[in-house]
Amino acid sequence: MTDIIVQGSPEWVAIRLGRATGSRINDVMAQGKSGAPSASRANYRAQLVAERLTGTLADGYTNEAMERGKEIEADARRAYAFRTGYQVDEAGFYQHPTIAMSGASPDGLIGADGVVEFKCPNTATHIDTLRGGSIPRVYQLQMLWEMACTGRKWCDFVSFDPRLPESMTLSITRIHIDADRLAEVELEVRKFLAEVDEAVADLRRRYEPESLRDALAASLGDLPIETQQAIKNVNTP
Repeated sequence: MTDIIVQGSPEWVAIRLGRATGSRINDVMAQGKSGAPSASRANYRAQLVAERLTGTLADGYTNEAMERGKEIEADARRAYAFRTGYQVDEAGFYQHPTIAMSGASPDGLIGADGVVEFKCPNTATHIDTLRGGSIPRVYQLQMLWEMACTGRKWCDFVSFDPRLPESMTLSITRIHIDADRLAEVELEVRKFLAEVDEAVADLRRRYEPESLRDALAASLGDLPIETQQAIKNVNTP
Protein backbone atom coordinates (compact mmCIF):
# COMPACT_ATOMS: atom_id res chain seq x y z
CA MET A 1 0.00 0.00 0.00
CA THR A 2 1.17 3.55 -0.64
CA ASP A 3 -0.80 5.52 1.95
CA ILE A 4 1.21 5.97 5.12
CA ILE A 5 -0.48 4.58 8.20
CA VAL A 6 1.40 6.02 11.16
CA GLN A 7 3.07 3.31 13.21
CA GLY A 8 1.40 2.91 16.59
CA SER A 9 -1.86 4.55 15.45
CA PRO A 10 -5.23 2.77 15.84
CA GLU A 11 -5.30 2.25 12.06
CA TRP A 12 -1.84 0.66 12.15
CA VAL A 13 -2.90 -1.65 14.96
CA ALA A 14 -6.06 -2.62 13.09
CA ILE A 15 -4.36 -3.43 9.78
CA ARG A 16 -1.79 -5.69 11.50
CA LEU A 17 -4.53 -7.73 13.17
CA GLY A 18 -4.15 -11.42 12.39
CA ARG A 19 -1.35 -10.84 9.87
CA ALA A 20 2.16 -12.28 9.75
CA THR A 21 4.46 -9.27 10.16
CA GLY A 22 8.12 -8.64 9.51
CA SER A 23 9.29 -8.71 13.11
CA ARG A 24 7.81 -12.20 13.54
CA ILE A 25 9.03 -13.89 10.35
CA ASN A 26 11.77 -15.50 12.43
CA ASP A 27 9.06 -17.30 14.40
CA VAL A 28 7.44 -18.49 11.18
CA MET A 29 10.78 -19.91 10.03
CA ALA A 30 11.81 -21.36 13.39
CA GLN A 31 12.38 -25.11 13.60
CA GLY A 32 12.62 -27.46 16.53
CA LYS A 33 14.67 -30.60 16.86
CA SER A 34 15.13 -32.67 13.71
CA GLY A 35 13.49 -29.95 11.63
CA ALA A 36 10.14 -30.16 13.39
CA PRO A 37 8.11 -26.94 13.83
CA SER A 38 9.18 -25.03 16.92
CA ALA A 39 7.14 -23.94 19.92
CA SER A 40 7.61 -20.30 18.93
CA ARG A 41 6.06 -21.02 15.53
CA ALA A 42 3.11 -22.81 17.11
CA ASN A 43 2.63 -20.00 19.63
CA TYR A 44 2.68 -17.36 16.92
CA ARG A 45 0.16 -19.36 14.88
CA ALA A 46 -2.12 -19.53 17.92
CA GLN A 47 -1.70 -15.78 18.46
CA LEU A 48 -2.86 -14.97 14.92
CA VAL A 49 -5.75 -17.41 15.20
CA ALA A 50 -6.89 -15.71 18.39
CA GLU A 51 -6.54 -12.25 16.87
CA ARG A 52 -8.71 -13.20 13.91
CA LEU A 53 -11.36 -14.78 16.12
CA THR A 54 -11.51 -11.96 18.68
CA GLY A 55 -10.65 -8.92 16.57
CA THR A 56 -8.17 -7.91 19.27
CA LEU A 57 -4.44 -7.50 18.78
CA ALA A 58 -2.36 -9.53 21.21
CA ASP A 59 -0.28 -7.59 23.71
CA GLY A 60 3.34 -7.54 22.62
CA TYR A 61 6.20 -8.43 24.96
CA THR A 62 8.22 -5.48 26.18
CA ASN A 63 10.97 -4.82 28.70
CA GLU A 64 13.03 -1.90 29.97
CA ALA A 65 15.64 -2.19 27.22
CA MET A 66 12.97 -2.26 24.50
CA GLU A 67 11.24 0.80 25.94
CA ARG A 68 14.56 2.65 26.07
CA GLY A 69 15.17 1.73 22.43
CA LYS A 70 11.88 3.32 21.41
CA GLU A 71 12.72 6.48 23.33
CA ILE A 72 16.08 7.05 21.62
CA GLU A 73 15.15 5.90 18.10
CA ALA A 74 14.68 9.53 17.06
CA ASP A 75 18.30 10.19 18.07
CA ALA A 76 19.38 7.19 15.99
CA ARG A 77 17.51 8.61 12.98
CA ARG A 78 19.24 11.95 13.30
CA ALA A 79 22.67 10.35 13.72
CA TYR A 80 22.12 8.12 10.68
CA ALA A 81 20.89 11.01 8.53
CA PHE A 82 23.89 13.13 9.57
CA ARG A 83 26.40 10.34 8.89
CA THR A 84 24.97 9.30 5.51
CA GLY A 85 23.35 12.46 4.22
CA TYR A 86 20.17 10.51 3.50
CA GLN A 87 16.69 11.78 4.11
CA VAL A 88 14.78 9.22 6.17
CA ASP A 89 11.15 9.23 5.07
CA GLU A 90 8.38 7.99 7.31
CA ALA A 91 7.07 4.49 6.62
CA GLY A 92 3.77 2.91 7.50
CA PHE A 93 2.50 -0.64 7.10
CA TYR A 94 3.12 -2.26 3.71
CA GLN A 95 1.21 -5.37 2.69
CA HIS A 96 3.11 -8.06 0.84
CA PRO A 97 2.37 -7.71 -2.89
CA THR A 98 1.34 -11.34 -3.43
CA ILE A 99 0.76 -12.92 -0.01
CA ALA A 100 -2.46 -11.86 1.67
CA MET A 101 -2.52 -11.33 5.44
CA SER A 102 1.15 -10.44 5.64
CA GLY A 103 3.15 -7.23 5.71
CA ALA A 104 5.85 -5.17 7.36
CA SER A 105 6.54 -1.78 8.91
CA PRO A 106 10.12 -0.63 8.22
CA ASP A 107 11.54 2.14 10.38
CA GLY A 108 12.09 4.38 7.36
CA LEU A 109 12.40 4.66 3.59
CA ILE A 110 15.57 5.82 1.85
CA GLY A 111 15.22 7.20 -1.67
CA ALA A 112 13.61 4.88 -4.21
CA ASP A 113 15.48 1.68 -3.38
CA GLY A 114 16.25 1.52 0.34
CA VAL A 115 14.76 0.98 3.76
CA VAL A 116 16.37 1.36 7.16
CA GLU A 117 15.98 -0.57 10.41
CA PHE A 118 17.12 1.02 13.67
CA LYS A 119 18.14 -0.99 16.70
CA CYS A 120 19.17 0.55 20.03
CA PRO A 121 20.53 -2.47 21.94
CA ASN A 122 22.37 -2.79 25.21
CA THR A 123 25.98 -1.71 25.14
CA ALA A 124 27.41 -5.24 25.06
CA THR A 125 25.41 -6.08 21.93
CA HIS A 126 26.35 -2.80 20.28
CA ILE A 127 30.04 -3.38 20.96
CA ASP A 128 29.79 -6.84 19.43
CA THR A 129 28.25 -5.26 16.32
CA LEU A 130 31.01 -2.64 16.16
CA ARG A 131 33.60 -5.41 16.25
CA GLY A 132 32.10 -7.17 13.26
CA GLY A 133 29.54 -9.42 14.90
CA SER A 134 26.94 -10.88 12.55
CA ILE A 135 23.43 -9.49 12.37
CA PRO A 136 21.08 -11.79 14.31
CA ARG A 137 18.92 -14.03 12.14
CA VAL A 138 15.73 -12.50 13.51
CA TYR A 139 16.74 -9.10 12.13
CA GLN A 140 17.99 -10.52 8.84
CA LEU A 141 14.60 -12.08 8.20
CA GLN A 142 12.77 -8.95 9.35
CA MET A 143 14.73 -6.78 6.91
CA LEU A 144 14.29 -9.28 4.09
CA TRP A 145 10.52 -9.16 4.60
CA GLU A 146 10.52 -5.38 4.75
CA MET A 147 12.32 -5.26 1.41
CA ALA A 148 9.86 -7.76 -0.07
CA CYS A 149 6.82 -5.79 1.13
CA THR A 150 8.11 -2.38 0.05
CA GLY A 151 9.72 -3.49 -3.21
CA ARG A 152 13.07 -2.07 -2.11
CA LYS A 153 16.51 -3.47 -3.00
CA TRP A 154 18.51 -2.88 0.17
CA CYS A 155 18.19 -2.21 3.88
CA ASP A 156 20.60 -0.45 6.22
CA PHE A 157 20.86 -2.16 9.59
CA VAL A 158 21.67 0.57 12.10
CA SER A 159 22.84 -0.12 15.65
CA PHE A 160 22.96 2.94 17.91
CA ASP A 161 24.21 3.44 21.46
CA PRO A 162 24.80 7.03 22.63
CA ARG A 163 26.51 5.83 25.81
CA LEU A 164 29.74 5.16 23.92
CA PRO A 165 32.17 7.77 22.55
CA GLU A 166 30.72 9.68 19.61
CA SER A 167 32.85 7.86 17.03
CA MET A 168 31.43 4.54 18.25
CA THR A 169 27.77 5.38 18.72
CA LEU A 170 26.68 4.29 15.24
CA SER A 171 27.15 1.14 13.17
CA ILE A 172 25.65 0.82 9.67
CA THR A 173 25.54 -2.45 7.74
CA ARG A 174 23.86 -2.65 4.35
CA ILE A 175 21.96 -5.80 3.44
CA HIS A 176 20.85 -6.43 -0.15
CA ILE A 177 17.77 -8.46 -1.02
CA ASP A 178 18.48 -12.15 -1.57
CA ALA A 179 15.98 -13.49 -4.12
CA ASP A 180 16.72 -17.16 -3.40
CA ARG A 181 16.36 -16.79 0.33
CA LEU A 182 13.23 -14.70 -0.11
CA ALA A 183 11.63 -17.43 -2.22
CA GLU A 184 12.23 -19.93 0.61
CA VAL A 185 10.76 -17.56 3.18
CA GLU A 186 7.72 -16.74 1.05
CA LEU A 187 6.99 -20.44 0.61
CA GLU A 188 7.12 -21.00 4.36
CA VAL A 189 4.97 -17.94 5.09
CA ARG A 190 2.32 -19.22 2.68
CA LYS A 191 2.32 -22.60 4.45
CA PHE A 192 2.13 -20.92 7.84
CA LEU A 193 -0.79 -18.69 6.87
CA ALA A 194 -2.61 -21.67 5.38
CA GLU A 195 -2.31 -23.33 8.79
CA VAL A 196 -3.75 -20.23 10.44
CA ASP A 197 -6.65 -20.19 7.96
CA GLU A 198 -7.35 -23.88 8.56
CA ALA A 199 -7.30 -23.49 12.35
CA VAL A 200 -9.68 -20.52 12.24
CA ALA A 201 -12.07 -22.36 9.92
CA ASP A 202 -11.96 -25.49 12.07
CA LEU A 203 -12.71 -23.61 15.28
CA ARG A 204 -15.58 -21.74 13.70
CA ARG A 205 -16.99 -24.93 12.25
CA ARG A 206 -16.82 -26.62 15.64
CA TYR A 207 -17.95 -23.88 18.00
CA GLU A 208 -19.71 -20.98 16.32
CA PRO A 209 -23.56 -21.00 16.16
CA GLU A 210 -25.06 -23.20 13.46
CA SER A 211 -26.33 -21.65 10.26
CA LEU A 212 -30.06 -21.24 9.80
CA ARG A 213 -30.11 -24.15 7.37
CA ASP A 214 -28.41 -26.49 9.83
CA ALA A 215 -30.60 -25.27 12.66
CA LEU A 216 -33.72 -25.99 10.63
CA ALA A 217 -32.43 -29.40 9.66
CA ALA A 218 -31.69 -30.23 13.28
CA SER A 219 -35.20 -29.21 14.36
CA LEU A 220 -37.16 -31.22 11.76
CA GLY A 221 -37.75 -33.95 14.27
CA ASP A 222 -40.59 -36.29 13.38
CA LEU A 223 -41.79 -34.48 10.28
CA PRO A 224 -42.39 -36.70 7.24
CA ILE A 225 -39.31 -37.37 5.11
CA GLU A 226 -40.87 -35.56 2.16
CA THR A 227 -41.43 -32.45 4.30
CA GLN A 228 -37.91 -32.56 5.66
CA GLN A 229 -36.50 -32.74 2.14
CA ALA A 230 -38.67 -29.90 0.93
CA ILE A 231 -37.48 -27.64 3.77
CA LYS A 232 -33.85 -28.58 3.07
CA ASN A 233 -34.29 -27.74 -0.61
CA VAL A 234 -35.74 -24.32 0.20
CA ASN A 235 -32.78 -23.50 2.44
CA THR A 236 -30.11 -24.88 0.15
CA PRO A 237 -28.37 -22.24 -2.03
